[in-house]
Amino acid sequence: MNRALPDVRLRVPTDEDAFAWHRIFDDPDVMEFHGGKSAELSVYEELTARQRRHDAEFGFCLWTMLDEEGRAIGFTGAQPWPREWGPAGEIEIGWRLARAHWGKGYVTAAALQALERVRATGVGNVVAMVDARNERSIAVTRRLGMELAEKYTTPLSRQVGHCYRLAL
Repeated sequence: MNRALPDVRLRVPTDEDAFAWHRIFDDPDVMEFHGGKSAELSVYEELTARQRRHDAEFGFCLWTMLDEEGRAIGFTGAQPWPREWGPAGEIEIGWRLARAHWGKGYVTAAALQALERVRATGVGNVVAMVDARNERSIAVTRRLGMELAEKYTTPLSRQVGHCYRLAL
């Protein structure tokens, strides 16, 4: 990436972030590779609560991304891979960003911070599971230095997922 990355800050998700995540992810473009629509608010309430537990237990989580004005614009971070299929037992880095902030370097800037935080906890490797059609996220994995390692077919949607790996 040849341009300067934006200032972005990460914080452990708050109760209020469940509402922010629900609002900013209620966009078909944002959710195109995540089921096509936003989940119910209760899903984000449980997700933010689980991330607070992850932060307390592991020292990392899916952190809320804040822009220069301190507004929640998405999340990035890491968590144990939550499914039985795919890279079971591994630590996955992931991200999701409000549509208005796409193409400005926020995910790359935030994911680089997240990788440093995860590395500091002693994690040696991370994976990123990306829908094979999601060119934007694939580009982020490349900017992070990740390499395609495996391909999976998701059990429910039958979509091909790419598993990218990075040694920390």
